[in-house]
Amino acid sequence: MSKDRPGAPAPVDRRDPVQAPAESSRGEIDAFLNQVRSLSPSREPGRRGRLIFALDATMSRQPTWDTACTLQADMFREAGAIGGLDVQLVYFRGLAECRASQWVSQPENLGRLMERIDCRGGHTQIGKVLKHARKESHGMKVQALVFVGDAMEEAIDDLCAAAGELGLIGVPAFMFHEGNDAITERAFREIAKLSRGAYCRFTPGAAHELAELLRAAAAYAAGGMKALSDLSARHSAGAAKLLKQMS
Repeated sequence: MSKDRPGAPAPVDRRDPVQAPAESSRGEIDAFLNQVRSLSPSREPGRRGRLIFALDATMSRQPTWDTACTLQADMFREAGAIGGLDVQLVYFRGLAECRASQWVSQPENLGRLMERIDCRGGHTQIGKVLKHARKESHGMKVQALVFVGDAMEEAIDDLCAAAGELGLIGVPAFMFHEGNDAITERAFREIAKLSRGAYCRFTPGAAHELAELLRAAAAYAAGGMKALSDLSARHSAGAAKLLKQMS
């Protein structure tokens, strides 16, 4: 692991392990999902929405990382008209590096953070991202987690356990999948379902598709389901995709 430059995101605390769930009957699973659906993530009046923007920064992700650097400003613009947005960048790369930035409220600040990070080879660490989102929300409510990636190389039961914890505290995970890997799709769909979020696939290199999804997630984080519905009514394909799964 190379030395971090001044101002680089700080390491994610990797304590607070989540235990994988034991086998459950279909009835128990349905009851759990009904409990999750009954929860209603909300933003306190007068507070800005908080969104964790997490990305896979392993070597194959460099082109999409560069695209995300450009598109992240769209999230702030969309949320600005609703009530504002604070964003925390989380990324993983290498053998065991998983880091989180401070919370930022301006797109240029997030852009500068992202520009200092280069992608490196390694395996996915999605479980750490999910656990970090849970811990962060215990300090102050997080309205949404956005994750952008193209692979999953972890135990799916462990990821489902962590996703279920997010669902119970009202932090939906929006899992944006680049490509068409079947194993990754299955895992991302389960994470989205258990956290009461949404899964969407976008074509590699399709910046406009990712932009639509990020704007929709930002609208939800800043204004909840009403803001997402309003954006969908403005013929946003990304908002329509999220709304269909979350309704």
